[in-house]
Amino acid sequence: MAAAPPSYCFVAFPPRAKDGLVVFGKNSARPRDEVQEVVYFSAADHEQESKVECTYISIDQVPRTHAIMISRPAWLWGAEMGANEHGVCIANEAINTREPAAEIEALLGMDLVRLGLERGETAKEALDVIVSLLEEHGQGGNYYEDANSCRSFQSAYLIVDRDEAWVLETVGKYWAAEKVTEGVRCICNRLSLTTKMDAEHPELRSYAQSQGWWTGEGEFNFSEVFSPVEDHLDCGAGKDSLEKQEESITVQTMMNTLRDKASGVCIDSESFLTTASGVSVLPQNRSSPCIHYFTGTPDPSRSIFKPFIFVDDVKLVPKTQSPCFGDDDPARKEPRFQEKPDRRHELYKAHEWARAIIESDQEQGRKLRSTMLELEKQGLEAMEEILTSSEPLDPAEVGDLFYDCVDTEIKFFK
Repeated sequence: MAAAPPSYCFVAFPPRAKDGLVVFGKNSARPRDEVQEVVYFSAADHEQESKVECTYISIDQVPRTHAIMISRPAWLWGAEMGANEHGVCIANEAINTREPAAEIEALLGMDLVRLGLERGETAKEALDVIVSLLEEHGQGGNYYEDANSCRSFQSAYLIVDRDEAWVLETVGKYWAAEKVTEGVRCICNRLSLTTKMDAEHPELRSYAQSQGWWTGEGEFNFSEVFSPVEDHLDCGAGKDSLEKQEESITVQTMMNTLRDKASGVCIDSESFLTTASGVSVLPQNRSSPCIHYFTGTPDPSRSIFKPFIFVDDVKLVPKTQSPCFGDDDPARKEPRFQEKPDRRHELYKAHEWARAIIESDQEQGRKLRSTMLELEKQGLEAMEEILTSSEPLDPAEVGDLFYDCVDTEIKFFK
């Protein structure tokens, strides 16, 4: 498999973001044929001493997990990106560092995204969850559903709530984090932390010294110390695409950025594709609900972002869930990945038709894309009304919001 292109994740804070909103966005650059599903899990209480089965290993469960909505490669347990009922959003990026990632099966970076969402009520709490699990269980294992090669990585995370974001970057069990409360921040598949670190592993610097990567003298620069010598990945154009926006950043600006192929933010190459995208709007005013948009389909430039709001009675959406193979899943049996089952969900199959038309027929493709954007616009306008309304949100009105949007999209494709 070719080397993965950069994958991007952004956050914008007021006043760069409009109307007191924190805006979060993530593109997931993954192997072209990989299916991502969008799945809701309700809050749950768990029995004492119970275990949770992650992608490769089981770990101790906590007494209660929060409600989450995640987008994930359908073969694994964790998540590429997602949100929880408390307005915490997390996404991760696979990174290479001077220390090679362990191939031994442990927690995947994507498992830690989901665990942070399930267990953290704030961005800082989620960060604490991730680093403590990293210390206890380590990270490692194949990032791809591929029997022919094991590609394992270290991880970087963007962890966001209504008040702040944390950029967390890891090297094995060692880590550093920076708190962000203003402006625009982007992470991609290379280390970005330098000398500003607001939290770090207590043995981070002594470990760097023991490896001969830092002399112990002068300022400690995380990226300089831990980046691989051969680090040719360029994230510059993608980072600039949002930072150079002259107008206030809105949910629409974020979606447009994620759709931008010219800057390299939206990936469409021979081996890799932006297989799913997500955008979240987190109002700093706590009387307004957080709104999370997911595509559930590849290539955001040919997809519809559909809104979701956490309420007590969310209607489940089987049409964005991949088939379940249980214990017979080749990802769960060892040796792993001996075959690749068809993981396409109903929305993915319907969307394949739309992608084929957009690619093959210019006139019909243009019309189709225009209608898709009109559908999306209707959803955005309805959400704008909710955000600007002085009336409290009626949970009964939005419990089936994502379900209805997916249903409408499938009917439209048919």
